[in-house]
Amino acid sequence: MRSESIPGQSIGQLAEATGTKAETIRYYERIGLLDEPARTAGNYRAYSPGHLARLSFIRRARDLGFTLDQVRTLIGLADRTGQSFGEVDVIARAHLSEVERKIADLKALRRQLKSVVESCDRGVVEDCKILDALSPGRAGNSRNA
Repeated sequence: MRSESIPGQSIGQLAEATGTKAETIRYYERIGLLDEPARTAGNYRAYSPGHLARLSFIRRARDLGFTLDQVRTLIGLADRTGQSFGEVDVIARAHLSEVERKIADLKALRRQLKSVVESCDRGVVEDCKILDALSPGRAGNSRNA
């Protein structure tokens, strides 16, 4: 008796096509972001073009910094065709605000680090402001351990 073969990509092929590790794909399946695929007669996962599209969506959203919960919500919204994009807009705007806050924080961090680096003018270690800034026990550091 011959079993019917199920066409589709293997997890390795899907991983390669999307730049996602196989373990991450299995994790997305476990948490419900990605539907479990059909299985071949040999019990291997057989991923469809729909899986590729969904995983590509997830990867792009994650690359843009959306959380897994936000991705889950966006997937749910993407599956509801014909609906207003208002919820998507709210999520995207909130994420944009968070990104802008992080950028401002990073710019402030850059200014502080640049100031510390420039204050250490190739003198001796004892005079290095970089070490003072990093070491709670050294003089000149404003933080306590």
